[in-house]
Amino acid sequence: MKTSACPLDILPSSLFKSAFQSIGPSVLSIINASLVSGQVPAYFKNAVIHPLFKKPSLDTSLHSSFRPISKLLFISKILEKVVAKQLTAALDEHNIYDGFQSGFCRAHSTETALLRVSNDLLTHSDAGDCSVLVLLDLTAAFDTVDHHLLLERLRDWVGLSGSALEWFFSYLSERSFSVAVSKFRSSTTSLTHGVPQGSVLGPLLFLLYLLPLQQILSSFKGISYHLYADDISFKPHEMSKLQLLHTCLDSIKTWMAGSFLQLNEDKTEILICAPDKLVPKVRDSLGQLASHTKPSVRNLGMTFDPALTLDSHVSSFVRSSFFHLRNIAKLSPILSHSELETVLHTFISSRLDYCNSLFTCLSRTSLNRLQVVQNACARLLTKSSKHTHITPPLLQLHWLPVNFRVHFKILVLVYRALHGQAPSYICDLLSPYTPSRSLRSSDQSLLFVQHQAKDQR
Repeated sequence: MKTSACPLDILPSSLFKSAFQSIGPSVLSIINASLVSGQVPAYFKNAVIHPLFKKPSLDTSLHSSFRPISKLLFISKILEKVVAKQLTAALDEHNIYDGFQSGFCRAHSTETALLRVSNDLLTHSDAGDCSVLVLLDLTAAFDTVDHHLLLERLRDWVGLSGSALEWFFSYLSERSFSVAVSKFRSSTTSLTHGVPQGSVLGPLLFLLYLLPLQQILSSFKGISYHLYADDISFKPHEMSKLQLLHTCLDSIKTWMAGSFLQLNEDKTEILICAPDKLVPKVRDSLGQLASHTKPSVRNLGMTFDPALTLDSHVSSFVRSSFFHLRNIAKLSPILSHSELETVLHTFISSRLDYCNSLFTCLSRTSLNRLQVVQNACARLLTKSSKHTHITPPLLQLHWLPVNFRVHFKILVLVYRALHGQAPSYICDLLSPYTPSRSLRSSDQSLLFVQHQAKDQR
């Protein structure tokens, strides 16, 4: 476990870990006693909340501009980790997870979620269909979880009972917190709802809280969903199917109201993926939702445009990258080589590699623009002249060019999918290739093609 600081810790987490060989048996006794009795020690249920500013552009006078991160006792997080591992194993064994839930799930990521959504949109586009991508956002979702409803879902949807269910009842009840800002700390008050942000179990419990939503979304034929993205695909001449989208959203809002969750209407965005001549007709068919349509939408850090070219995402990335590069260049004289490399990876390379499996649909021009950014980083790090050929600096740094990095990422994802290390919704896009005639190769099972038509998938 990572060392984390909490004002309530009697021992600093670093000292706790270094002395664990001596205190480990006592910690084991505490954890086992908690699991057997179905009770969480009261001392473990205290938290100190540190308000974390979301974005520099937000108003500091508004509470909504801050995210409440709970600092919990290190030993309580060990107990949560033990429970989370056992609960996750049970969820995997009985296939209880929502198949299209990518948040906080092993082998799932924002990249796999975006890759599937992008693949589906491109597939419908290739088939001549139109698509409407609806992005929904929840307001303070973790903070409004109702404990009684959560326990009901753990019992009815997950199947917990006995001491296991009693443990979660104890975990959720009689929790308390105080708020710390700078050197000041508030008095302690009780926490009657919500799951702690910053806890080990909080994200997992929130996913289980949303399990009934899967049943609602699955009941609407013609609408495919991915938490947190919903899209509906339809033939250009079947605009009447858009009414299904209204019905689906109404059902989502009704369920969320009953679950004490709320959609953030200000962050609801809609992207119409259709030929230009059909866009006005689709927008008119959306009714009240038409006001939420955008020329491009930002989804999990990637900017999608109607043609799914990602050109606007590339333009934004290139612009911000050269802004950072100019500032980094000013600092380069006082930084060592390793420090400069760390800064470049932090501000440029990590963003260049983020979700780059989606870059297979990029035009040659966009790929070249990304390569220019990488070249500038390599020249700055190797102190090469801008007139120097870029191949030697890239070889010196062992950096793959952008196009090869994209293909490498795709190969890694395919390998993981073939070996059960990827989400099922990615594995479903692959099928064994059966040749029309016998091949000389003794192992034909290694040949695979994708379901979804084009190579760019």
